[in-house]
Amino acid sequence: MDNAANTPLVETMELRKLFKLKGGLLLHAVDGIDLRIFPSQTLGVVGESGCGKSTLGRTILKLIEPTSGKIFFNGADITGLSAGKMRQMRRSMQIIFQDPYSSIDPRKSVIEVIAEYMLIHRLFNNRAATYARAAELMDQVGLARRYANSYPHELDGGRRQRIGIARALSLGPKFIVCDEPVSALDVSIQAQILNLLMDLQDELGLAYMFVTHDLSVVKHISKDIMVMYLGQCVETASSEELFANPAHPYTRALLAAIPRPNIEMRNKEIPIIRGEVTSPINVKPGCRFAVRCDMCVDECAKSDPPLVELSPGHFAACIRAKK
Repeated sequence: MDNAANTPLVETMELRKLFKLKGGLLLHAVDGIDLRIFPSQTLGVVGESGCGKSTLGRTILKLIEPTSGKIFFNGADITGLSAGKMRQMRRSMQIIFQDPYSSIDPRKSVIEVIAEYMLIHRLFNNRAATYARAAELMDQVGLARRYANSYPHELDGGRRQRIGIARALSLGPKFIVCDEPVSALDVSIQAQILNLLMDLQDELGLAYMFVTHDLSVVKHISKDIMVMYLGQCVETASSEELFANPAHPYTRALLAAIPRPNIEMRNKEIPIIRGEVTSPINVKPGCRFAVRCDMCVDECAKSDPPLVELSPGHFAACIRAKK
């Protein structure tokens, strides 16, 4: 077996991003995340809005500087790289943004948007070669060349997101953070974009970190899934294992909330997570889900529960997960 396939392309160790607020307060956006993403594979990162999943993706790419912890790319520690050295690293690490409307410069035509990164990095000796490559990328993402001189406002959301994907591919990256790339699209268009991303992964050997709040979407595209709650990882497992045997109460509640097209479900009561989300500002020790958990005991409030391996590759941060 190829040893490269067993070596993580992206790895983080105790990664943290704390935002300083007025009065010396700290907002714990990302708090002690360990993850590994392998070549040609997808790690899905799920959780409700505000859990820190998008901040995690941006911190890994160093669009936001981490507060502490380590970030490794292809075996090299990139945590302390300067802005200049990170600029070279951008060729290997890219992002597809959530909003295809605001992430594209409305003053540039489609071909100009796709060519932008290549011009900045001077991938080709002249503009003609750069724009020729941009046209090839349009073909690759299923965007007709007749739109080359169109402007973003003239296109629908699905085509705009294809522009964003082509732009992310333009530098030949190995790793792409997909930050909720289909959440702003219609359901039928979502399926097209997901299938495009999977086809590109097979064709180019890309590794994805796929950020979403939609568990049905993440099951479709991800090999492994990490569930986040208030900046922390509460459960991680293979996609198949997580859906078959969810261990953390938060994961179970998320899975129970997935709509099912089954008439027999209409009279079945769906468990609802009670209470309010704990403030991420100056958090106290203890399980952050405890105030909303029906399984909570006194011990849950004493210290942060560690991730415990319940079965090979299946970890959960819950002291009652095995009970």
